[in-house]
Amino acid sequence: MCARRFLMVVFFLTLLVVAAGFAIFQFGDKVLIRSATPSGHFTAPAVDSGPEYANDGSWLARPTLADDPSRWLPPGVALSDGPAAVFYIHPTTYLERDRWNAPLSGNRDSDYRAGLFVQSQASALTSAGRVWAPRYRQAAFGAFLLKDRDATAALDLAYSDVRAAFDTFVKQLPADQPIILAGHSQGALHLMRLLKERVAGTPLQHRIAAAYVIGWPLSVTADVPALGLPPCTAPDQAGCLLSWLSFAAPANPELVTDAYQGSAGLAGGTRLRGDILCVNPLTGTRDGAALPPANPGTLVPSADLVSATLAVGQVGAHCDNGLLILDGAIPALGPYVLPGNNFHVYDYALFWGAIRADAARRVAAWRP
Repeated sequence: MCARRFLMVVFFLTLLVVAAGFAIFQFGDKVLIRSATPSGHFTAPAVDSGPEYANDGSWLARPTLADDPSRWLPPGVALSDGPAAVFYIHPTTYLERDRWNAPLSGNRDSDYRAGLFVQSQASALTSAGRVWAPRYRQAAFGAFLLKDRDATAALDLAYSDVRAAFDTFVKQLPADQPIILAGHSQGALHLMRLLKERVAGTPLQHRIAAAYVIGWPLSVTADVPALGLPPCTAPDQAGCLLSWLSFAAPANPELVTDAYQGSAGLAGGTRLRGDILCVNPLTGTRDGAALPPANPGTLVPSADLVSATLAVGQVGAHCDNGLLILDGAIPALGPYVLPGNNFHVYDYALFWGAIRADAARRVAAWRP
């Protein structure tokens, strides 16, 4: 896939989210909900209508695919597959209102964006191993704005596909192969549930070299105890969780934290504003801090959006009250930073080189 296709994902996805954010800021959440809620009610699909993960066509990335978007790399970076297997779950790419869940295929724009996310995010993890990225009937954007039966059912359906894909993924692997798990935004939400239901307390727990739960708030007290893995406290630690929410100063995370505060955690407790997990990808440690020279590469588009390069040593970051606050001279990544200086869309791009190094380190540190 050409670099231009990869870079255009920034426009397509941030445009919708920014518009939503400003709708909340200027007109209140009722306007946003009314304009984004899918039409009608959720209708359960036929039992046999889901993806068949034995087939290559149900995957965006898989070692058997000839045209694998996760194999993309910026200039100057060599392809070096590690010994692990990587399971990656892409974020929301279905922006329509005609249904609660995206079709598996056939929506050209959604399919295109999903491939672009695999290309721009999962590519950072190929230092650890080959990527498996499933197509799934993702919940539509509006499902995240409501707490009702329709929204819950849409998220459950999306997760059921992810779970089925993960089960197929595991069955294809040697029993002693290490695993990297990763997701972003909606993908991170499903990854949290997957860790609780399919990893914690099972033999698989000991095969996880690292889990990247990025772009979704994760409670240290109300979520982490249910996931089977502790937060990463050392850069060469295996079997741990990384999670961060990228903001520039002055940060206003209210659009995120207002919904998070008081919600029920996966471990049964209540999520609180002060307990959001922040693992700094530049240090590989919880609540870490690093100056810009420690950043091995931020993925930056050119002004004409036809190429991408790694900007070395420009963006530092430090954890502050659960947020990852950016330091230094942030490159021009695009005009669509969200309200509150939220760099959500760029959670991977800002630290692409650091993620690549981090994944390779954790796989090297993993022991059977």
